[in-house]
Order: sequence, then C-alpha cells, then structure tokens
Amino acid sequence: MRATAPLILTLFLALMPRPALSAPDEAVYAAVKAQNEPYRETLKGLVDVDTGTGQVPGLGKVEATLRGLLEGLGFSVEARPAPALGGNTLVATKPGKGQRRIMMLVHYDTVFGEGDAAKRPYTERDGRAYGPGVADAKGGVAMVLHTVAALNALHFDGYGTLTVVFNPDEERGSPGSRAEIGKVARGQDVVLSFEPSFDEAGVDAVTVATKGINYASLTVKGRASHAGGAPEAGRNAVVEIAHQILQLQDLGDADKGTSLHWTIVQGGTKPNIIPDAAKAEGDMRYFVPSEYDRVLAQARTIIERHRVPDTEVRFDLAKGRPPLPRNPATQDLGARARAIYAELGADLKLAEIGGGTDAGYAFQPDSPGKPAILESLGIVGGRYHSADEFAVLASITPRLYLATRLVMEASKADGTKDGTK
Repeated sequence: MRATAPLILTLFLALMPRPALSAPDEAVYAAVKAQNEPYRETLKGLVDVDTGTGQVPGLGKVEATLRGLLEGLGFSVEARPAPALGGNTLVATKPGKGQRRIMMLVHYDTVFGEGDAAKRPYTERDGRAYGPGVADAKGGVAMVLHTVAALNALHFDGYGTLTVVFNPDEERGSPGSRAEIGKVARGQDVVLSFEPSFDEAGVDAVTVATKGINYASLTVKGRASHAGGAPEAGRNAVVEIAHQILQLQDLGDADKGTSLHWTIVQGGTKPNIIPDAAKAEGDMRYFVPSEYDRVLAQARTIIERHRVPDTEVRFDLAKGRPPLPRNPATQDLGARARAIYAELGADLKLAEIGGGTDAGYAFQPDSPGKPAILESLGIVGGRYHSADEFAVLASITPRLYLATRLVMEASKADGTKDGTK
C-alpha cells in the first residue's frame, strides 16, 4: 500500500449531511457478525507466514492456503505467474444468476522481512490486532474471504460473476501483476479494492480517488575545469541544475491536484573542480491522467532557457502507478457505501489520497464509468509498514457488513429485486 495517513488530501464529504439513518439488514448483520471469530482465525493464519514481496516460499504457502479457501467457497481458481518478483496472482471466479460482474481485489504480500512473522506473530491486545501486514493488507484478504462466506451463508448469488484477485507484488509497484489486474478489471461493472482504511482521529473512510505517481529526472552536462586556475573555462552543471529546478518548481496545478517536488540533487566531486555533471530526481503526483503529457511538454520547453551557456539539459518523466481519477461512477458508488454504513448508525467519509494503489491499474481510461471502483474497503488500521502496524478489531463486523451489502446492492443494479436463492 502506497498511501499513508498523512497523505489523505481530502475527506470531501465531511461537511455534507449524513445519509438518512435506516435500520441495518438484520439477516446480513447476523451473517457478518457470525464471521467475526472465523475472520480473526483466518487473519492469524495469514499474518503468521512471511510474505514479503519476493519471498517465494512464504508467498507460495499463503497462495496454497488462499486457493484452498477460495475453492471451499465455490470458486474456480487460476494461478497466473507474476514473474518480475516471484509468486502468482490468483484469479478466482464464481458464477451467479444475475448480470452484473463484480471484482474484489487486494494483495497478499507485505513490506516485512524474512523472520518477522516469527519475531512478531499475530497478537491481540487492547482492541487491536498486531503482526506483519495485519492491516496492509492481510486484513483485506480476510475481509474478501469472509465477505464471500457471509454471502454464501445468505444464499446470495445475484451477481453475474464474482471475481477475486489476490496479487503477490503490490508493495513493489505490482510489476508482475499490474497487467493481469487491468485485464481482469476490463468489462467488470464494479471493482472493490480492499486496502485498509485509516484509524486517523476516529475517521472511518473509503477512497474514491488516488493520485498516480511519476518519477521526474533532470540531468545537466557541463564542462569541468580548475575552480581556481581557470573557472571561466568550465560550465558549471550545479549552477545550471539549480537554475532549472527553480524554473520547474511551478509545474504543479493545485486545482487539479498535481504536484512536482524535487527531492534528490547530486553534483560535483571535489571542491576545486567546476562540476561537469549534475542530476536531480523528483516526485510527481496527479489525479488527472492528461497531466503527465502537460508536465512533460512544459518542462521540456522550460529547460531550453539556460543560465549557464553551453550546457546540455535533459528532463524525463517515467510513469509509475497510475491514478484512480475522480469520476462520477466512483463517486456514486461511494455515496452508496455511505448510505449502507449509515444503516449501522455510522458516518463514512469519502477520501482522496496522495498515494497510489492497485485501484489505478483497475481503472480503464477509455471507459471511465466501467468499472466503478472503490478503494480502502479493508479493515481499519494504522502505523502501516512499521513494527507497530495494527488493525482495529471493532471494525471487523461493520466493514464486513459494508462489503457484503455493497456486493448485494451492486448486483441488483441491473433491476433485479433479489439475489437470494
């Protein structure tokens, strides 16, 4: 998971009226409440195995566990290699009797090292669960499995197809699974992604937009010379790159949520040598896909204005994780999620975040309304990527209720009245 709590940009419905309260669906609530203890047992089993990205033995062990659990829930399961870093992406499908195609997505790798699970096994204390990846995102994996278990207990099959995707490499940018995520997502009506939500000052939220990430690089080639004996013969690459960084600092667009921050600068070798080379690296974040082309084009025009003559300047912008842009379909799905949560007497915020997730790979730029995508449906937690990472146990039942009702509501969007057998 690339987003962290300080990167929450907007809880943009905070000032809007809460949806009208209505009673929870008693059958659904009973079904998800019955999953609370089994959920915790599943979570413990997942957390107690090391699955850091690229740790193939642990990934393989958890993959086998997940395959067995999915098959037990009635899915046909296919393992698709994610060769860049090792492990497989599991794609599980289950046909229903409706029309709508619904996909549930989350990763099962973590950022933690080999042996961390043995050092810090799954524990519960003071209303929280602890352990490597307990929230990010093994809590989400368990949420998917037990949402389906609740649907099965309700004899609900009103979807056309229910698809589950578990990938093994999200924490390194999903290099081996991103294409599969996009391929499976194409043609889906709804994608529900189960990264964790944030235990941030009591805020309970799902995510309706994530920023994409691009990597800027700026290089300057100058000419070396003796700094004392012949400085005029040199072409100072450090001076030129400082000039260029100042010129490029206003490429962001706050109204569109675009930023470009220069974060690394290197140049020079010794104090008495005019430097002949310098380089800088920057971080670009954006919601609007077309901003990549704008920033690249404007930057390459700007760098033609040199401070130091006879220097060569190059600007490049490498694409990273794409955004989940602001779009009406996801906004509508978020509003439905708020209404469902209100059935529990709870207020659900809709967040836009500055970090990227696999929801960006599921988004289809040529078909922005299909699928509708909602992120952060996993467990509520915090301190992600640290030894203190935790999941809030009290969030299990309401989050299961939210996911279960969302699947049911999304399945009925074709006009059917009921999806139960």
